[in-house]
Amino acid sequence: MSTERRTPLDRKRVADTALKLLNEVGLDGLTLRAIARELDVKAPALYWHFKDKQALLDEMATEMYRRMVADAPLTDEDTWQERLLKSNRGLRAALLGYRDGAKVFSGSRFTGTLHAVEMERTLRVFTEAGFTLAQAVRATSTSYLFTIGFVSEEQGVKPLPDERREGYDVHERARLMADFPLSAAAGAEIFEDYGRHFEEGLDLVVAGIEARFRTG
Repeated sequence: MSTERRTPLDRKRVADTALKLLNEVGLDGLTLRAIARELDVKAPALYWHFKDKQALLDEMATEMYRRMVADAPLTDEDTWQERLLKSNRGLRAALLGYRDGAKVFSGSRFTGTLHAVEMERTLRVFTEAGFTLAQAVRATSTSYLFTIGFVSEEQGVKPLPDERREGYDVHERARLMADFPLSAAAGAEIFEDYGRHFEEGLDLVVAGIEARFRTG
């Protein structure tokens, strides 16, 4: 009889393993059976911790958030503009760390109330700058949705930073669309240099918030 002691199976260990496996197989290939095999347990053992795959995705998104917050350079002295820029840059960086990271994150619900800590701090930064609560929520939600949408499209082309899906060659696209010169030339503005384009888009969101609400 083996006397080797196994690491106890808990929610965090399952989520950590699932996030590691996500980079190898993507969201479509991330099954409870595959995760159980990676953990060297039977699939039914996972149901003690997660009732279904969506419950596991919720915990994975929460763990992604925990890691993101741990690396976030946010301070209470941030202006609302700095808070938006830092938060969304951090969110994009966190999502790009996982294959299909944006898909996992956007369709999930946080477990627990850890996210409320930073949410409270962010809303306080905004309301103290003169925003109403409704304006603060609209501003932060809009920038969040921009980032989620941007990264979803980015990962549709580049599942991981060093990968590129077949069919997204900008030069070939331009050749096929030669009869539509503006659309052909736009390819480089859509499918290349994502970091610069993200920053430009985020600046547009911040400028729009400032113009719309005209806070001091």
